[in-house]
Amino acid sequence: MASALAAKMGFNSLLRKQAKNFNVRICTMESDMEFSCEVKWKGKDLFDFVCRTLGLRETWFFGLRYDIKDTVAWLKMEKRVLDQEVPKEEPITLHFLAKFYPENAEEELVQDITQHLFFLQVKKNILEEEIHCPPEASVLLASYAVHAKYGEYDPNVHKPGFLAEEELLPKRVIHLYQMTADMWEERITACYAEHRGRTREDAEVEYLKIAQDLDMYGVNYFLIRNKKGTDLLLGVDALGLHIYEPDNRLTPKCSFPWNEIRNISYSDKEFTIRPLGKKTNVFKFNSSRLRVNKLILQLCIGNHDLFIRRRRVDSLEVQQMKSQAREERARKQVERQRLQREKQLREEAERARDELKRRLIQLQDEAHMANDALLRSEQTADLLAEKAQIAEEEAKLLAQKAAEAETEMQRIKVTAIRGQEERRLMEQKMLEAEMLALKMADESERRAREAEQLRQDLQEAKESERRAKHKLLEITSRAVYASPGLPSDSMPPDLSFSRENLSFDFKDTDMKRLSMEIEKEKVEYMEKSKHLQEQLNELKTEIESLKMKERETPLDIIHNQNTEQGTSKHSNLKKLTLQSTKTRVAFFEEL
Repeated sequence: MASALAAKMGFNSLLRKQAKNFNVRICTMESDMEFSCEVKWKGKDLFDFVCRTLGLRETWFFGLRYDIKDTVAWLKMEKRVLDQEVPKEEPITLHFLAKFYPENAEEELVQDITQHLFFLQVKKNILEEEIHCPPEASVLLASYAVHAKYGEYDPNVHKPGFLAEEELLPKRVIHLYQMTADMWEERITACYAEHRGRTREDAEVEYLKIAQDLDMYGVNYFLIRNKKGTDLLLGVDALGLHIYEPDNRLTPKCSFPWNEIRNISYSDKEFTIRPLGKKTNVFKFNSSRLRVNKLILQLCIGNHDLFIRRRRVDSLEVQQMKSQAREERARKQVERQRLQREKQLREEAERARDELKRRLIQLQDEAHMANDALLRSEQTADLLAEKAQIAEEEAKLLAQKAAEAETEMQRIKVTAIRGQEERRLMEQKMLEAEMLALKMADESERRAREAEQLRQDLQEAKESERRAKHKLLEITSRAVYASPGLPSDSMPPDLSFSRENLSFDFKDTDMKRLSMEIEKEKVEYMEKSKHLQEQLNELKTEIESLKMKERETPLDIIHNQNTEQGTSKHSNLKKLTLQSTKTRVAFFEEL
């Protein structure tokens, strides 16, 4: 059955070679693309085609990777694509990924597309926990990832719940704390709001600046064994080779910087590293298979070449790219400043418009109140006039009654002579009539006074009405003269990315010339941003009380121990490189 399968695969390979074209699917961090390639294309032809399609000029960081059995391999540039161990099924699937990492992302990555591809790949590695990231750094990185996607924070747009569908934190971090999704979003949004004034590209660079200080950033790990047969891990990165214990990928046991390595070679499964110095012991280890040794050598050569390249004068192409990048950034900065000024002027105009609207509403309210007061005054004046008229009529009626009483009294006096008894009765009646007349006179007097008072009240009401009309005229005049305050032109517009020995030798002159310079580079990389450290410490303090320590992973425990001891990625590397090469080789063999 195996022979039949091999025969079938060989037949398919023969058919593919006889064809003029073959199909390839390239998977990038952002999207996939599929196209047809010529059979004669070498790896470099395909790689250059992909880079041109993406508009990428910093090609030396990237490569085309494919899966092979239980490991991975990178497409070789000098060999034909179909002559390599690429997948046999069409379309051939290749992954366009960062193969080598920069030492300082901000200084080395020139193009925006390069920065973007690195940002996407590093973010994916952190979320998938291929790079260990402490919780406080995860929150800060998540805030920059949100800024890179949504732009500058706007509380009117980015309301609670807008991150509900986003994957921003490693599952390990979420599982480690007793915090709800809303609580995590609140922490991330609080950091996001502090990033004002940055563009999306700035946020991606800040993300990479924080991520590059993580212990596992840019490190490729391989399972190896020393002479004693002890299982260890070999880490290959931009700074050199590092040896780790299998259960601790954060803190290397010993390190060999690139400027201290003279030669790297392998024979079958044995890998040999020769440090500088004739009396220095040779560093040897065994890997699981020959293919892994080829991959290690490939990564060592590429990282060493970039290590040397960084410490030399930039080529004309790189200088031109950096110059163009500076000009583009300057242009974008001027454009951002112009947009910021326009935005500021627009906001000021909107505030002035809102203030005028508020003042107009206030004046309208005052005018309405004055109209109400005037109406009430007119109603009061009418009521008082009506009361005064009624009082006058009552006074006239009382006077008439008084006159009638007087007439009656005279008549009684005339008839009083009719008799003593009658006179006595008449006197009594007369007395009663006099009393009644006095009362009516008093009442008439009181009514007269009341009428006089009502006339005075009417005069005062008319005076109040006159004052209310005068005030209404003043308010109306002020409203008319206040509205032209804002010039017409200042108002805002409408709101609306086995068989033979192989070896690779590095020049002594390159190594000796760079020894002093690399020490300076290490010191620079040990200097941390004070503000960033304060942010991380503050975030750690805020969420520490909610941590469930029983859920910590071994790498979390190791990271906490390193933090308590004040050990960082760069300080540990400096400490290890201060040891002599002979001491490091002997230590590796004793593990």
